[in-house]
Amino acid sequence: MTRPVVGIIGNTDLLNGSYPAYTGGRMNAEAVAEVSNCMPLLIPPHPNFVSVAELMEACDGFLFTGGRPNVHPEEYGEQETEAHGDFDRCRDAVALPLIRACVEVGQPILGICRGFQEVNVAMGGTLYPEIRDLPGRMNHRMPPDGTLEEKFALRHPVRLSEEGVFHKLLGADEVMTNTLHGQGIKKPGARIVIDGYAPDGTPEAIYVKDAPGFTLSVQWHPEYRAGEDPVSRPLFEAFGQAVYKFAEARRGKVTEDA
Repeated sequence: MTRPVVGIIGNTDLLNGSYPAYTGGRMNAEAVAEVSNCMPLLIPPHPNFVSVAELMEACDGFLFTGGRPNVHPEEYGEQETEAHGDFDRCRDAVALPLIRACVEVGQPILGICRGFQEVNVAMGGTLYPEIRDLPGRMNHRMPPDGTLEEKFALRHPVRLSEEGVFHKLLGADEVMTNTLHGQGIKKPGARIVIDGYAPDGTPEAIYVKDAPGFTLSVQWHPEYRAGEDPVSRPLFEAFGQAVYKFAEARRGKVTEDA
């Protein structure tokens, strides 16, 4: 069979500071194509251009990527403040209902950074606007200077729940990860299971309880050198396997119905 399609939720951007564009990091496409062995398809995050139903029909799974703009706090019942930073309301309008729909039917999703936060908000959770401002928390933001390797360097361990989903998948109860985020989970949404924490108590790994499909999401960025990293590779491999399983089941049903 042809490779199943993974829709990569892009970001609203300005090329050269002036040209409107929808963008997605090359690392995301590489991880999907080379580790998950699926065909990556960049999705423009605007509700005027795409609908949830169309996306779910066109794609077999979805990668909800990181992005500089944050989920708008109105999406979880709070008021906007300066600490919340920039927003992308159009991506909110596409990503949040898409996550809920995928969870309902078992269509595989993988959330990364902002995508991790989107999964929590989509399930009714809330976010802290700035983790580093909380007592006892470390600065999880991307280092402002340095090479790409330095920005994505492994910076802290994540402790995984004993015999939890991530523990079983990664074969370890503690893994080292990068960290490039400002916001984080405040209250977990309904059915959100926090399966891994940073040393300062920041949630780092989650899934949706009793979901019929793959729903793993991480606060770090596993797309960086995903094929080489012992934590990233099994995560993207498992996501790819789930997407293949979903695609085969769906195509089998179409054949039976025909």
